[in-house]
Amino acid sequence: MPPFIRRIKPVIVKEFRQVARDRISLGILLLIPAFLMFMIGYALNFDVKHVTLAVYDNDKSQASREFARKFTNSGYFDIVASPSDYREIDALLNGGKARAALVIPDDFSKNLLADREAVVQVIMDGSNANTATAALGYMNTIIQTYSAGVRTDFMARKGIQAYEPIDLRPKVWYNPELSSPKFLVPGFIGFILMMSSVVSTALSVVREKEQGTMEQLTVSPLGIPEVIIGKTVPYLLIALVSSVLVLLMGHLFFHVTIRGEIGWLYLGIVMFILAALGQGLLISSVAQTQQVAFMMAILSSILPTFLLSGLVFPIRSMPYALQVISNITPTKFFIIIIRDVMLKGAGPAVFWHELLYLLLFATITISIAARKMAQQRRAA
Repeated sequence: MPPFIRRIKPVIVKEFRQVARDRISLGILLLIPAFLMFMIGYALNFDVKHVTLAVYDNDKSQASREFARKFTNSGYFDIVASPSDYREIDALLNGGKARAALVIPDDFSKNLLADREAVVQVIMDGSNANTATAALGYMNTIIQTYSAGVRTDFMARKGIQAYEPIDLRPKVWYNPELSSPKFLVPGFIGFILMMSSVVSTALSVVREKEQGTMEQLTVSPLGIPEVIIGKTVPYLLIALVSSVLVLLMGHLFFHVTIRGEIGWLYLGIVMFILAALGQGLLISSVAQTQQVAFMMAILSSILPTFLLSGLVFPIRSMPYALQVISNITPTKFFIIIIRDVMLKGAGPAVFWHELLYLLLFATITISIAARKMAQQRRAA
């Protein structure tokens, strides 16, 4: 066995034993990531379906009933009530029993038969802007499709050949179903690995400080690099196991597959975990208690990862100042890598800039943490 491995082996073994005895750390590293993947994957979904709809049909004709059925047949709306006046619509929207209302006037079928424009009204609950925007878009598409059918029938009766000046044939790449889980799950993997790696590493080193065993390591013959490697190798290996678990869950529960080379994916995962461990070591080098380390780890990992990484919100839609700040968030670059590999099947020629950033981030944070540990060793 090489002398270097022989020197750091006791530190690695000790850290593994510490994690095995500490059920909280073990849960953070293995069980919590799997639990979060399951919960967040099902809870956070941008697909708007089954919007509750009230239909106020004043016409009560075959044409109006056929028009209303177009909404239920789309799969996006569920008709839950048939109010008889606007007061009932108001009560349904205020009570949350309906998110939208469709008002069909009493001259709807008469205008259609007379080849005149028929006006319908849509009333939308705008308290949830995302749902309202999506539902209005669905309604507009349904109404336009119905109108196109009516126009085609009108032209056929007049002996005019119907045609569309522009024939749109959309083709969606990488996520043909426009499925939210396929977009979100790869990002959740970065979110989960970032949180668990930063928190566990920060708490591990600070725990040593509180127990007084960190001083024993710093005054031992081991060099600072050997101490850091011995402390981080166990968490790197455990995080890799955790990444396998969350990838399997993403495949089994959300049908998210890996289109690219798994080797390139794990190169990105290793780089990202090293960056997260470096951030955790940096926090542990300045925090003196586990409570402070935990708060710093949570604030520096969860909030930037969720808000500034492109996980949920497009970075280009943010103010310029936040776009600049987002560049210090390693999860932003990892999400680009994992989505490129899992969804697009891309290789390192596409995301080598992101790999380089993660390597630089890990190098800088680990170097700063090592320097602070060296200063603490000299002061001891």
